[in-house]
Amino acid sequence: MTAHGQVQEIKTLNDQIVNLCGYSALKCYQCGKCSAGCPMAGEMTLKPHEIIRLIQLNLKAAIFKDPSIFLCLTCETCSQRCPNKVEPAHIIDALREIATLEGLGNAPTRIRSFNESFLDQIKSYGRIFEFGMVAQYKLKSGDLFGDLLMAPGMLARGKLKLAPTRIKGLSEIKRIFKACRQAEGGAR
Repeated sequence: MTAHGQVQEIKTLNDQIVNLCGYSALKCYQCGKCSAGCPMAGEMTLKPHEIIRLIQLNLKAAIFKDPSIFLCLTCETCSQRCPNKVEPAHIIDALREIATLEGLGNAPTRIRSFNESFLDQIKSYGRIFEFGMVAQYKLKSGDLFGDLLMAPGMLARGKLKLAPTRIKGLSEIKRIFKACRQAEGGAR
């Protein structure tokens, strides 16, 4: 909807993003400050300013065939540095939502596995049970032995509890997850 209450026709990727988060990539003039400050830029094949430029050019396929949007930490450094208040972090979040809803891009296995493991712990206990999350992540990602030698030291220092604890309001957490699942059409 526009500011005047009229329904806006969605024609471009930027229109979809504006509809989801309220921010437009069209305000970006490609200064590159977002990419210069991004802690993940060295890991991304598409830097934040390049993602914004692809949105401006309506090159949806180029964005979603690349895993860069899933590497964003949502630390908002890019948004803080932007002189035009484009909000690249919010736009990248919207891109991830579009990718998920439309099945256009897949997060790398390790990222997807971590997110699923994290959310499963919240759903089950209302908080993170680190040992359970790590075990579930290791099984889902296939990275069984990558940092195995860290476990004994973490256990000895009490950083990994062997038994979970639940919060008092767990039924409310479960209700929120159920409402989200219903809003997504029953997925997951």
